[in-house]
Amino acid sequence: MDYHQSLAYLFGLQRFGIKLGLANIQTLLARLDNPERAMRIVHVAGTNGKGSVSAATALILQSAGYRTGLYTSPHLHSFTERIRIDGEPVSESDMVALVDEIRAVVGSVPVTFFEFTTAMALLYFKRKNAEFAVLEVGMGGRLDATNAVMPEVSVITPISHDHAEHLGADLATIAGEKAGIIKPEVPVVIASQQAEVERVLLTRAAEKKAPVSLWGRDFQIMEHARSFDFISSGLTLRNLSPGLAGAHQRENLAVALEVAALLRSRDTALSEQALRHGVENVRWPGRLEWWGGLRQVLLDGAHNRGGAQALARYLVSIGCGKVRWVVGIKGQRCPDDILAPLLPHTSCLYATLPPVDQGVEPDKLVQAARQSGVSAEVYSSPAEAMTTALAQRREGEIVLVAGSLFLVAAVRDYLMDRERTR
Repeated sequence: MDYHQSLAYLFGLQRFGIKLGLANIQTLLARLDNPERAMRIVHVAGTNGKGSVSAATALILQSAGYRTGLYTSPHLHSFTERIRIDGEPVSESDMVALVDEIRAVVGSVPVTFFEFTTAMALLYFKRKNAEFAVLEVGMGGRLDATNAVMPEVSVITPISHDHAEHLGADLATIAGEKAGIIKPEVPVVIASQQAEVERVLLTRAAEKKAPVSLWGRDFQIMEHARSFDFISSGLTLRNLSPGLAGAHQRENLAVALEVAALLRSRDTALSEQALRHGVENVRWPGRLEWWGGLRQVLLDGAHNRGGAQALARYLVSIGCGKVRWVVGIKGQRCPDDILAPLLPHTSCLYATLPPVDQGVEPDKLVQAARQSGVSAEVYSSPAEAMTTALAQRREGEIVLVAGSLFLVAAVRDYLMDRERTR
């Protein structure tokens, strides 16, 4: 198979849907001689901030000289972004070889897309002699394919309502699923959580005898205008310049630093310089990303209540006034969770469909916006919505793109094409 045929095969596995459970991935990994046992692993679950924490942790480890794999999802522009070694995506030729090799051992096991790609990542990391792998959970935790590994540190980022159809409708139930990554006696770093979530996580950690590093109790930050201090037991780093924008990203970076602080107790290579370099140089496209140097377009993958609330707080913090919002939302999402925090900061809404199989009808978004007193119209594509928003933008106004990471990816493609044709 060539690259495009391999992609077609992989995405064809989506016919098996989402199957939460570990039997298939354990069988598959066993047939591949358990590649996950060849490296040290940091395992990251949560609702919001998983990707940012994973990227920062991986860069810290890489900065310390460790060959580091990073597995995240979804991708923005190319499938190869999901699987990286030292920041470099897997090559198309390596991807094809991995698909062929794993396909040959699947047999009758009805593996899903995510199970197959998780096996690909772990096998690739082993083949490329990765010393560490940072794995981002796909959904939930307890029954997610990535939970077939035994990590050196587990991480749980902020938890909020998301994927209720798979994880449960209330926060305590969702937290219980995320807490499934906590392993016996394996240290766990817990980010800032709502009280009911924190109780669930701490109870599970106690049951597993897992040492806990808890935000606000065991580590914290002190914020300054353009920097922050990281304070943990035995480690303080002053005047860190965050590589990611937003107060919530400072907390995410602190979580990555606490992971490194735990590993540092047995890894002298994890110097303070490596920790500083990781948090100051990490980049995570599509998350509070300013496009171009004039701060006219802001891209953010906010796609649930927690993400929209964090984005709204960021808009307030920069004092930008009301924005022109290009929005498209996946069909599984609750539109009100995303609209309610952001409509008060919106002057005009440009509703479209993100490039996914099922999306929220733009008419519904327009209706909700108009009921809130916000001017709104439907557009046939992200490109049309963005073209109109930029044309109508006045001096000093910001065009915001948010609601789905798939929408952000489509707009990034549009913006890159626009720059190329200038």
